[in-house]
Amino acid sequence: MEDSCRWQLQRSPRMALNQRISRNGKSPTNKHGNGRPVLLSTVWRMKNSMSSVLTLELGQAEPDEINNGFILISANGGLNQQRVAVCNAVVVAALLNATLVLPRFLYSSVWKDTSQFGDIYQEDYFVNYMKNDVHIVKELPPHLQSLDLEAIGSQVTDMDISKEAEPSEFVRSVLPILQQNGVVHFLGFGNRLGFDSVPVHLQRLRCRCNFHALKFVPELQQAGSLLVQRLRKVSAMQTEMDKQLFGNNMVELDPAAFAEDHAAGGPSRYLALHMRFEEDMVAYSLCEFGGGEEERRELQAYRETHFPTLAMRLRNATVSPEEQRSLGRCPLTPEESGLILSALGYDGRTFIYVAGSQIYGGAPRLRPLTRLYPNLVTKEDILTTDELAPFKNFSSRLAALDFIACASADVFAVTDSGSQLSSLVSGFRIYHGRGRAPTLHPNRKRYAQVLSEEGSIAWGGFRRRVRQMVEEYKRVSPRPRGRSVYRQPRTPGCMCRAAGDGSVDF
Repeated sequence: MEDSCRWQLQRSPRMALNQRISRNGKSPTNKHGNGRPVLLSTVWRMKNSMSSVLTLELGQAEPDEINNGFILISANGGLNQQRVAVCNAVVVAALLNATLVLPRFLYSSVWKDTSQFGDIYQEDYFVNYMKNDVHIVKELPPHLQSLDLEAIGSQVTDMDISKEAEPSEFVRSVLPILQQNGVVHFLGFGNRLGFDSVPVHLQRLRCRCNFHALKFVPELQQAGSLLVQRLRKVSAMQTEMDKQLFGNNMVELDPAAFAEDHAAGGPSRYLALHMRFEEDMVAYSLCEFGGGEEERRELQAYRETHFPTLAMRLRNATVSPEEQRSLGRCPLTPEESGLILSALGYDGRTFIYVAGSQIYGGAPRLRPLTRLYPNLVTKEDILTTDELAPFKNFSSRLAALDFIACASADVFAVTDSGSQLSSLVSGFRIYHGRGRAPTLHPNRKRYAQVLSEEGSIAWGGFRRRVRQMVEEYKRVSPRPRGRSVYRQPRTPGCMCRAAGDGSVDF
């Protein structure tokens, strides 16, 4: 690997960092991305390959000895929202010269999962990997555990910090509390740190955390390796992605188990489809999906329970489902997703892994997709009841298996580019895929325009329009302003340079 592409930890004292922020709030410019287009050579692989991807080295310096106190976060959301919160917390702790307490995960009425950090990620690996960047401890010291953090003014909620705030806001608003009380508790911490004004050396910590420090626990790695081997119908895995996902915890299967499949020419490649069509997504979108008055009542009842603020807003405002669809704000149905794949040339023999929880509408809603693609499976189809038992009733642990299957897929197809799973998996494939991990992202607004002509457009015209969208939206470029580093790691402090990683937009 070229020396110019290696990580070099740039630790700065907090005072110097504050001066840097106040002196220049501009985001760093990307000097490495060349923006060359990626061309589809087939529906399975790309012509261009990534020229180089960084393998992060351990930091070269210890964290600053002067410590302002402890940062504690209680992250809300599901697995992927919490993953983002963890890595953002690492950055904030480094920014404020603080010790990070191992993050806690809040219970969600939507996800209904009591899992904590150590149930999903390897605690010791995380602490040791980041030790040269930020101090991390597993709990607050005894003299702070007994404090009522809210009463002393040390609790900071999402109402107190701007969404995607600049580092200077944390220095201005949070640092004085930390220095006075010795501890700050971030409650929620959903997307509280922005992307464009973060100095390169702190952006680097995000990537070290997300792409290297967070390893799933051995139980998830083992189950994930079983899942992927059975999907591939091969027992040997040697890719960089495999090493990152499974480490030394891959369960080796007997090659004889797949002999019959290989003799019959069975599929060894698969497409992973993140079908973001769960009830929460459908309800929040304010769209309609052909279910009439019964569907409207059902989704409104769900909003009243899970999204009360949104439900209250709807009492005083009218939202047009038709306008929502024309603006590209409606999640794709299974049928709409299947039509895109078919138009792109994936035929009925394609082996498809469907990620996600319960599809809204159940089996009847999935039927059009399964008719197009009979080789459609989920983790419940691939793993046995006993193999899934340790993760049953833990939505975050089940989501981790989906993350693994999607990251390992030959092609990853997304139906909602805004979802955290899709965002994180896409970025993971860019970073570790070495140019051989294409991802298909939807442009729902453009697709809605095509579907609006369904009464007057023949299949040939539809297929041509969909493929034209691929041609128009397949360019690879450095991270655009405002885009998540977790989704687009081609940025200073994260990836060196990419000639093309196989990620395309359509």
